[in-house]
Amino acid sequence: QMEMTYCAEQGWQKADAELNAAYKKAMAAMKETDSYLPKEMQGAVEALRGAQRAWIPYRDKACEAYGFQARGGSMEPMLIYGCLATLTAQRTEELKELASGLGN
Repeated sequence: QMEMTYCAEQGWQKADAELNAAYKKAMAAMKETDSYLPKEMQGAVEALRGAQRAWIPYRDKACEAYGFQARGGSMEPMLIYGCLATLTAQRTEELKELASGLGN
């Protein structure tokens, strides 16, 4: 079980690194979007930052809940890491779509 948990943790860490790279690209795209807009219409950067700040606690709590399938057991951390990796990969795809903009 310990080895499977370790592999799940490694998978989550890889997914998290990919998320961070996608977030950087999405943030750059939002900065570019804001630069084209009049001051009163800007807010893309803050919208993305707020969304990401809201998403992180959601992900963490959702995966904590998922872990309750094996609460107190040796499998619980593996379930949580797997959930973190899955939700993080999904968010990474969302950020990639956002960075590519409309029509791409």
